[in-house]
Amino acid sequence: MKYRAKLAGFTSVMAILAAGLSACGQEESNDTVAEGSSSSGSLGIRPQGDEEIAIDMSKIHNEDLPLIYDYIDEHIDEHVVNLQRWIQQPSISNTGEGIQESAEMVKGFFDQLGCQKSEVYDVGETKWGQQGNPVVYAHCDEGAEKTIVFYWMYDTMPITQPDLWKAPPFEGRLVEQAPYKKVLIGRGATNSKGPQMAMWNALMSIKAVTGKLPVNVIFVAEGDEERMSIGYNQFITDHPELFEDADAMYRFSSQSAGGGTSIRAGSEGCLFVELITSGENWGRGPVRSNIHGGNKRSVDAPAWRHVQMLSHLTSPDGNTVKIPGFYDDIEPLTPAVEERLRGMAENFDAKIAADNLGVARFISDDPYEIVKMARAGTAMNMDGIWGGNMFEGGSGAILPNRIVSKHNFRYVPNMSGPDIVRKLRAYLDDLGYQDVEINVVGDVPWAKTQSDSEYHRAAYSALQAMGLTVTPPSNVEAIMGGYWPAYLFAGRESPIDIPIVAGMAGLGGNSHAANEYYVIEGAGKTYGMAGAEKSVVTVLYSMAGLNGPIASMEEIAQVQ
Repeated sequence: MKYRAKLAGFTSVMAILAAGLSACGQEESNDTVAEGSSSSGSLGIRPQGDEEIAIDMSKIHNEDLPLIYDYIDEHIDEHVVNLQRWIQQPSISNTGEGIQESAEMVKGFFDQLGCQKSEVYDVGETKWGQQGNPVVYAHCDEGAEKTIVFYWMYDTMPITQPDLWKAPPFEGRLVEQAPYKKVLIGRGATNSKGPQMAMWNALMSIKAVTGKLPVNVIFVAEGDEERMSIGYNQFITDHPELFEDADAMYRFSSQSAGGGTSIRAGSEGCLFVELITSGENWGRGPVRSNIHGGNKRSVDAPAWRHVQMLSHLTSPDGNTVKIPGFYDDIEPLTPAVEERLRGMAENFDAKIAADNLGVARFISDDPYEIVKMARAGTAMNMDGIWGGNMFEGGSGAILPNRIVSKHNFRYVPNMSGPDIVRKLRAYLDDLGYQDVEINVVGDVPWAKTQSDSEYHRAAYSALQAMGLTVTPPSNVEAIMGGYWPAYLFAGRESPIDIPIVAGMAGLGGNSHAANEYYVIEGAGKTYGMAGAEKSVVTVLYSMAGLNGPIASMEEIAQVQ
């Protein structure tokens, strides 16, 4: 093809990268390499897998796009190796494991892309009193008319149940998982290294074929998303000038198994707190350290006090928060939002969704109620509790002196994190638990967004060309999504306030759970990694106005 000559240098670099990874794998282990490992040479990835979904080429008007699509197909093995390499680098923000190394690795991605400026920022101490993890910033000036911010996170959750993994969580093994012939198993595979690597592979492919990107790109990659984005908050607060030229943000996302996706990127609010009961503060029970459990016959137990305290915070089923005034400030759903939620519920199969999530059932059996809870509901969760004997099985008599439970509150407009903390403190005091400490780990406020900008309309058209079912753009303000730090770039608290666009092909699952995965070879209406990369390419060309004119809201409404 006509672009092969100019790709020679880039292809050689990628071949060296793949060979280097293969050699590394051989040096580290003499074990038999599992089929699909990066050490096996050619991975044999089928770019289209068993997909029954395809790009409508009649909606592709730029002559570069078919060439880039072909390039992605021809280099998909190398692109998967890139993801395996990233998975093999742990980056656990809650323990610090691999965080510094990961930040430098991400900077290397941006350098390889050719960004003129890239830097790992030490954000220092955050407003919650903890040291933030580094933020990686890069700016790629392509001489284009529009500048798009790419939001990334490079941190992941810890491994809490290693015995449940079907493959080591930091290996990046490819396995068959019906209905997909190849998925990649690994911590961070879907949250969020898989879709982000699809973005990077897409950008590298564009540059390999055309020599330049259709838009200028600003990357901001945080290492604290799983710690309430505390360092990201500090970085954006300290450096808003780095985003003065930004026109919009494009963030990673995924499609549904049914071939749907959304271009809206609002966020619910999320508050994390720790509740701490100790013998020292209580003035009863052990005050310096854990003691022998046999002493319970004559000594008070902070652990039982903690359990009794927790029993007052929710209804017995855990589904209703009992903190006085908790629900007082909730903004009622507008008819327009309710209509959108009902539209989402039309094709929602509760049984399939529960099975995919790995739960027995949802709180409700009604699809609309499930969707409303998930998209616009509130909750207080108990994410963990620890103290004393933390070993499953066996015995070991301990009377712990200190108990800590961790809780996240999901909240909606017009609630606020500080107000929830004030109400919780007042309630505990009224109940006689003045000694129980509240440690605020972090707070991410909610952010309402619209989806009627030219960038949303461009993404809508691009994803429709991919054959995906896309929720139409709307000027209705809503959160309509899970927590992420959207508030720093959109809405009432943002120092920047630009449109935020989501939407891309590709699918993963088991986020925060064992056997986290990302689909490599798609099936049915689900694209694999090659399709995910092509969707990013198509969205960026559409945002740049290089794949035909961007449709107006009126034109989109006429098609509906």
